[in-house]
Amino acid sequence: MEYRLVGRQMLRCLTALMVSMTFLASCGGSHSSSNTQASGARDSLSYAEFFSIERLPDYTAVTVRNPWDSVRMLQKYILVKRDSVLPENLQQGIIVKVPLSNSLVLSTVHTSLLSELNAAESIGGVCSAEYIKGDALVKRRKSGDLADCGDNMNPNIEKVIKLNPDAILLSPYENNDRYARVADLGIPIIECADYMETSPLGRAEWVKFFGLLFGREDEAQKMFAETEKRYLDLKELAAPAKDKPKVLTDTQYGQTWGVPGANSTTGRYIEDAGGTNPFAKYNQTGSVQLAPEKVLAEAHDADVWFIKYNQQTEKSLKELSSDAPVNSRFKAFKDGNVFGCNTRYVNLFEETPFHPDLMLEEMIKVIHPELFPDQPALRYYQQMK
Repeated sequence: MEYRLVGRQMLRCLTALMVSMTFLASCGGSHSSSNTQASGARDSLSYAEFFSIERLPDYTAVTVRNPWDSVRMLQKYILVKRDSVLPENLQQGIIVKVPLSNSLVLSTVHTSLLSELNAAESIGGVCSAEYIKGDALVKRRKSGDLADCGDNMNPNIEKVIKLNPDAILLSPYENNDRYARVADLGIPIIECADYMETSPLGRAEWVKFFGLLFGREDEAQKMFAETEKRYLDLKELAAPAKDKPKVLTDTQYGQTWGVPGANSTTGRYIEDAGGTNPFAKYNQTGSVQLAPEKVLAEAHDADVWFIKYNQQTEKSLKELSSDAPVNSRFKAFKDGNVFGCNTRYVNLFEETPFHPDLMLEEMIKVIHPELFPDQPALRYYQQMK
């Protein structure tokens, strides 16, 4: 009996090994270094800093720059048409057969974008499926047609192997080895560093890369052109305003409060909306972590306060005050000019990254309501009561 069990266990192990080897052999995540000197025409990108597109006769090379080390490259992707013979003399990089048709997408930001590009059917699996929004994807998840591959910070390897995706789209993090096990599978990993861009339109321009990946290039170009025009029109609308109200954002998390540096995306939003960033003296591209007391000292007279939160009920001023005593000491709180967005029910994170014009419009409506005499309803934020 003991020998029979051992034999069965060995058979299962051998079978699993053969399946894994077959799976790895079928993946397109290989490297080619036969010719690194080939070069082509570069697309002109207006705002994005962390990726570039190079067109060659038989393929397209997309280089993603390392957001944490400007002199280094994060990845280079060699995009080859799926139904074509692999060209010779490819640049060195990760080969990706496009358009993708069975991708694993780890971020709800990107699943929402792909749905808008009419590429949702090319999403074969997601992670943290309970957070997925959009009627079509939710319906597919409930029917079992959309694979749930576990937590987005630690995907289930067995489920990923079963899905056998043609690429995995994820947001990279500095010095993060959480995805090392996924990388070992040999599947092309697309590192979507769009969230590291330092301007709203810079992030939005990444839609062009997604358009290339999913065969939706025309849709992507059109979407960005419309977004850019509307954003610039709104920025021009707010520019002449003489009054520049001080704008406070978010709240403390733990022992610190992340405030926007001068060159951060949020800092750009505030400036473009005709507001003043109390923390513009911090010449940084991301958020600056300060003690709550320091935030109060530098922004106690803020005129408007935008807060994002995620909970079952709408947050009130009373609850905000009980969250931390410092909150009730800001001018915006005393004047009742606190605007909250409950991201549990509102699609702020899903819509605004690639439609920054919607976020800019929202902020202008609050900061400069005189520019919208019809007083249209807000899309994401509500004045806290």
